[in-house]
Amino acid sequence: MPSKRPRRLCRCGRLLRGAAAKPQLQGRNGVGCGGAGVIVRWGLRELPGLLGELGIERPFLIASERWSELDLPAVGRWNEVPSHRIDEIAAAAEGADGLLAVGGGSAIDLAKAVSVATGLPVVSVPTTYAGAEWATNFGIRDPERRMQGGGSGADLAGIVYDPDLSLGLPLDVTVGTAMNALAHCAEALYVKGRSPQADVLAIEGARTINEALPRVAAFGEDRQARTKLLAGADVAGHALGLAGLGLGHAMAQAVGGRYGLPHGALNAICLPAALRFNRPVAGEEIARFAEALATDDPVGRVQELALLGGFERLRDLGVPEEDLDELGHAASQRGGAKANPRQAEPAEVAELLRSVW
Repeated sequence: MPSKRPRRLCRCGRLLRGAAAKPQLQGRNGVGCGGAGVIVRWGLRELPGLLGELGIERPFLIASERWSELDLPAVGRWNEVPSHRIDEIAAAAEGADGLLAVGGGSAIDLAKAVSVATGLPVVSVPTTYAGAEWATNFGIRDPERRMQGGGSGADLAGIVYDPDLSLGLPLDVTVGTAMNALAHCAEALYVKGRSPQADVLAIEGARTINEALPRVAAFGEDRQARTKLLAGADVAGHALGLAGLGLGHAMAQAVGGRYGLPHGALNAICLPAALRFNRPVAGEEIARFAEALATDDPVGRVQELALLGGFERLRDLGVPEEDLDELGHAASQRGGAKANPRQAEPAEVAELLRSVW
């Protein structure tokens, strides 16, 4: 398991000291940089100590029923995940002094939305590889997983990773959320918000995910492989927090938000198209991504990894072909498309979606 020493990091890559909270600063592409830093620890047993260090004595828990048997400190609980009832959750959390999110991107995004509504800090315990714990922005989905809105500015305080919580993760969720993390690495290398610090993290994350994911897909109960994959997702999420999102994510968000489809699966399908589109203007950056994947064909390698979860075409997920023009327009208006190194017109994005339909 990675080192148990806590990391308090600003997502600009600077090691921070002290526990005083500072205002959240809006970063590039809608992904904020938490000026007060984020403490990262490994092992669920570290959670009480982390909460104590943050001064959180009355955490309010946001987690689905799947995690009801975990012994977690909480003064209250919300288990409808995802949910668009932000005002009701905020009211239920009255009297709490922090939010504890346990689960994947849906639970963590929900906690971030409540953080903005209440001003409460968020401590995340991720159980997938999605990376939502590193970005202050969020989407709001209803229980049918259709997008109802979003925002940014959550107060991120801490993260606890524990690979044991991922041991029962189904194959499709494992591969889908890992491919989401891999997309964070690819896009961090070439989006407008890129930085040297993000580049280092993105390369490390891509290399680690590429090495660990096939083993995890074949042997889901391999704790060592799960630990390695989670470590890769950790640095991939950190790269996301530094650099922001690109066109592949914009496409995945537009499609997933409309039909309630898994974000990770859609990133697995859309990333190859985005890489092909960006190659004329980001060839050097994509070559670095390819090197991290130990291949001279990064598009082919991404497709190969996606197939571990059965992800290949949008049509397989039930996306109607007649909606692609409208989806292309929606994706082109998203922040990820605007931060992309190559401008993508609505018709061009529609064609990219057709190429993976």
